[in-house]
Amino acid sequence: MKRVTAIAAMCCGLAAIPHIAGAQTEAASTTAANSLPQADKDFVQAASKSSSTEIDAAKLATRNSSDKDVKSFAHHMMVDHTKLTMQLKMAAPHGVEVPKDNSDTAMLDSLKNLHGKAFDQAYIQKVGLQGHEEAISAFKKEISDGQNADLKKAAQKALPTIEEHYKMAQDLASKKGVTQ
Repeated sequence: MKRVTAIAAMCCGLAAIPHIAGAQTEAASTTAANSLPQADKDFVQAASKSSSTEIDAAKLATRNSSDKDVKSFAHHMMVDHTKLTMQLKMAAPHGVEVPKDNSDTAMLDSLKNLHGKAFDQAYIQKVGLQGHEEAISAFKKEISDGQNADLKKAAQKALPTIEEHYKMAQDLASKKGVTQ
C-alpha cells in the first residue's frame, strides 16, 4: 500500500504535496509512542525539515527569482526533495510519522519578501549552501549513529544526492558571485 501511494504521489507530481509553509510538526512527538532511538528520531526530524524547506523555498524561487539558473536549480530541488521525502516515508518504521509540512518558517520568512537579485543571493546562500551543509551533516550523523537499519540505509542512499545538490549550489554561487 505504501508503495502504491508513493508511486501515485510521484505520478501526480508536486500537486500531491500539500503546502502550508506556516505549519510545523515535530517528528519527535509523533514517534514518542514507539521505541525509535533518539538519534533516529532526530534524523527523521532533520531530514523531513530539510526536504520540506527545500520544496517550499523552491516554490518561492519560482515566484521571486527572475534568473533562469536559479529557477532551474529550484526546480531540480523540488523534484529531488519530493522523491527524498517519499523514500524517507517508506524507510520509516511502522507507526513513525514523517512530517510533511515541517519547513523552517523563519528561513522562509526571511526570503519571501525578497525579489530579483536580492532573493537569488539569499536563496543560494541560505537554502543552496547552508541548507545542504546542514542536511549532509544530519545524514552523515544518521549513517554513523543511527540504530534503525532502514533509516540508516535510506540515509546512505540519499547522501550522494544531497552532496550533489551542495556541489550544484556551490557552482551556482560561484557563477552568480555569491560568497559562502
